[in-house]
Amino acid sequence: MENLKAKAYALRRDTVDIIMAGGGGHIGGDMSAMEILTELYFCQMNVSPETAEDRDRDYFIMSKGHSMEAYYAVLCAKGFLDLADVRDRFSKYNSPYIGHPHNTLPGIEMNSGSLGHGLPVSVGLALAARMDGRRSRVYVVTGDGELAEGSNWEGFMSGAMYKLDNLCCVIDRNRLQISGGTEDVMALDDLKAKVAAFGWNVIDVADGNDIDQLHAAFEQARQCKGKPSCVIANTVKGKGSPVMENQAVWHHKLPSREEYEQIMADLEAKREALA
Repeated sequence: MENLKAKAYALRRDTVDIIMAGGGGHIGGDMSAMEILTELYFCQMNVSPETAEDRDRDYFIMSKGHSMEAYYAVLCAKGFLDLADVRDRFSKYNSPYIGHPHNTLPGIEMNSGSLGHGLPVSVGLALAARMDGRRSRVYVVTGDGELAEGSNWEGFMSGAMYKLDNLCCVIDRNRLQISGGTEDVMALDDLKAKVAAFGWNVIDVADGNDIDQLHAAFEQARQCKGKPSCVIANTVKGKGSPVMENQAVWHHKLPSREEYEQIMADLEAKREALA
């Protein structure tokens, strides 16, 4: 677990470098979701380049597709992509490394970016896996701002209807979106009660940037039978540096050179403390 905690901060540094090289990105949501991605890819999921064609592999859908830079960093660390190539070509003309998931790249199951699609598609994936008798689990990460899209609630309704206990939805609950606080734009609380009312097993993680708490939540979700699980990960937008934390402006702000140096120093200090 300690190795994963340090890895999350190393991957944050890779993410920032990708953003700086490409001249843009969604840094705030990248930072809030990093422990979720790290725990899933390096502890929970049966996903790797070697199992890419395995019918029993697990499936991951990044529904909040604007957090692609963090997703790139994780896919590189997992061996699907080459970090130097991603960093050099991200957001460049004719590059395959665009700002949202695209399934022409290894390791990416679904195109996303238009919000509200990932959970409904994941319901279909989980239902198909069960009908085929496969051992696959399906994980989908949504943003909390994304939940203003009504298609998510259709997904919650149908996931419970079909008792998809091989499905786990993770909500990156950082309470900020592009236009401000979620509770000011489209209020969600009591989010746990809302999702539970749709018939899901809901696990509220007090600190969604804590690997230990996430690990316990995913293990609990794995043990739940007869209904899908939803992990509400209460995270910090821009997690890792006071320069960015809990500020809506960092939804897609590009750091200045001075901000970049401070952010990287903050992230390295935290990585070293955990290593």
